[in-house]
Amino acid sequence: MVPERQYRTPLFDAMVNLAESRKVSFHTPGHKSGKGISTRFRKFVGPKIFTIDLTTLDEVDCLQRPVGVIKEAQELAAEAYGADHSFFLINGTTGGNHAMILSTANPGDEILIARNAHKSILTGIILSGATPRFFLPAFDQELGMLLNVTVEDVERVTAKYPKAKLLSLTSPNYYGVTADLRAIVSLAKRRGILVLVDEAHGPHLHFHPKLPTSALDAGADLCVQSTHKILGGMTQSSMLHLKGRAIDHPRVVKLLLLLQSTSPSYILMASLDLARMQMATEGEKLLGKAIDLAQDARDRINRIPGLSCFGEADLHGSDFFLDVTKLTICVKRLGFSGFEVSAILNAEFGIQVEMADLFNILVIVSIGDRRDDLDRLVAALSSVAERGVRSQDRQAVPSLLPPLGQQFHLSPRDAFFAPSEYLPLTKAEGRTSADIVTIYPPGVPVLVPGEEVGSSAIDYLRSLASYGARIDGVLELDEPQIRVLRD
Repeated sequence: MVPERQYRTPLFDAMVNLAESRKVSFHTPGHKSGKGISTRFRKFVGPKIFTIDLTTLDEVDCLQRPVGVIKEAQELAAEAYGADHSFFLINGTTGGNHAMILSTANPGDEILIARNAHKSILTGIILSGATPRFFLPAFDQELGMLLNVTVEDVERVTAKYPKAKLLSLTSPNYYGVTADLRAIVSLAKRRGILVLVDEAHGPHLHFHPKLPTSALDAGADLCVQSTHKILGGMTQSSMLHLKGRAIDHPRVVKLLLLLQSTSPSYILMASLDLARMQMATEGEKLLGKAIDLAQDARDRINRIPGLSCFGEADLHGSDFFLDVTKLTICVKRLGFSGFEVSAILNAEFGIQVEMADLFNILVIVSIGDRRDDLDRLVAALSSVAERGVRSQDRQAVPSLLPPLGQQFHLSPRDAFFAPSEYLPLTKAEGRTSADIVTIYPPGVPVLVPGEEVGSSAIDYLRSLASYGARIDGVLELDEPQIRVLRD
């Protein structure tokens, strides 16, 4: 039974009421309810959106110190998600990851980090001065991707670093593969370790029984979710959730004051208020439709020669679970890279996928998709697959493994701020990286500040760039250059 209060949208209602009151505005924003907005902009989006582009006012509360409708909206979010405290974020999960690290780690504290972490986790480490202790998630040779961490992985790393205070996990990963969070959280708590979860791709998990266990339901202490990635939040809107008494709640509040804008977007916050209401009141029904669409599409894609789309049965054992609304479509048997297939789908079929890597394209099926969208995708993939099968002269895409786990010479913070210089990537072997270098998306760092630049990392980056991957953390000159410590 849905509590009646979950149908409330206190922040959005207050914004609409204020907009309809037609008060004279002598405050920011300068467009004054759209009167000063470019005519082209107003004609395209309509006039009403600008009337709720507001600033901190008595009627609509203040994100920095909420006492009214924002406070109520965040309390409703906490109730809906099963948290003790929930916070609206207007700088995406990136800002939430920074807040999680900075509110729990002091300079020098050891934090166990699975190496499939997003670069924003590493940025939090640099800002905090904490000492990362990296460990590797499982890699599936057949699927050609990092899966996630196992309970055994966590047992080994906690035994190796008994002084560690924190464990940082990414679950689900970009491909929808989740760790066995219940078992891992139980293990961590027995050893007195706080668990932080980057759950950017899992804001929907709590609301349907056919989806993997969410971080909060598994007992994580802090987690951050990208409401905009899967649910009805506007781009850049996320939530940070706290559960239990092990986390210093006032410190989290203080860190968010430091990290978040004092001029937050009320439109983004309203979308969080409405997305929470939608999930709390009809999430299971909406997600059930998305799950059915995704499963049907997976079955049809697996019948196309040369293509495969893995399911939970392909994850080999009980260590991992799958968010089935993510379709990871392997194209390597066609002789195409995922980057090539993504470009073909976009240019020739008007279909844009979430992400491509060397072997796969990734499709997110959400509550906004319809059956004809999936029909169009399957038909386009069939056409691309026929083209690949007919091209007998195409060379197979090489199996390149991400070179994770190089030697560290310095902490990420010390390396990031140390005297440095730029060198061509081909001449950087043996030097120490001063920047985060990653293929984006998914944003998993290939090199971390303080890490030795190995030949395997250079070969990996150059090879993926030749297939169309985008490398973050390099200067794009005649020859890509990376920042390294001066000798």
